[in-house]
Amino acid sequence: MQIGELSRATDTKVTTIRFYEEIGLLGQPVRTASGRRTYGLPDTDRLNFIRNARRLGFSIDEVRSLLALADQPERDCREAANIAARHLADVEQRLRQLSALRDELAAMSAAGCCAKTMAECRVIQAIARPAA
Repeated sequence: MQIGELSRATDTKVTTIRFYEEIGLLGQPVRTASGRRTYGLPDTDRLNFIRNARRLGFSIDEVRSLLALADQPERDCREAANIAARHLADVEQRLRQLSALRDELAAMSAAGCCAKTMAECRVIQAIARPAA
């Protein structure tokens, strides 16, 4: 298949496919005599893996590591589990930060603001305060 077909099959923009090729997540495709890129099922599977990993929030470096591990099917999977565990810890930390942010915004909104001028605005004052 050509790059447009791969794009449609994986719901990935052509520019993203080219980017993944440039950074080495996808291998360089076979080219026709006229220079057009051609792809097969392994390319589709690999691109779907990359897209799913990115959807789950894995960084490019983590995806690269996971792909390198996946390319060695006989290898022990502990390293992949460790990558996933580290990523989970990062996600949990971000959730704690987002929860604190939500609480702060909720308190700001609940306080309301009935000031007539921006100089007296409680929302602006709350944002201007240093973080606790």
